[in-house]
Amino acid sequence: MRRSVAVFVLLLTACATVPVVEHGIVADRLFCGRAIPGGGMVSDAEWTEFVDGVVSPRFPDGLTIWRADGHWRGPDGKFVQEPVMVIEILHPMSPEFDRAIDEIADEYRRRFRQDAVMRVTMPARMEFVD
Repeated sequence: MRRSVAVFVLLLTACATVPVVEHGIVADRLFCGRAIPGGGMVSDAEWTEFVDGVVSPRFPDGLTIWRADGHWRGPDGKFVQEPVMVIEILHPMSPEFDRAIDEIADEYRRRFRQDAVMRVTMPARMEFVD
């Protein structure tokens, strides 16, 4: 019985973070590797064209992009390092926005022959402090 009460209290405590999600805002991050399989890199001009033609039209209210260094272990067990562009978009939680994020990732994969684009979605609290 004590264990059941403890589990119930733990579950209630976990629910305390739900109000952030209730507002319906999520932060999506797409990690876009710049190395092209088979050789070459996504150039700055190609990246700008991709953002202007694919990303910005889907999220005209704004987004943030930054450069990063990606590090991971590849399928062959070898350490891989490459320049990465990270796109972060805060948006309402909805199927339409979810689909738009997937479309961006799919187009990046197709256009630059990527194996994958990593997507991280987190609940967010957004406000403008003035």
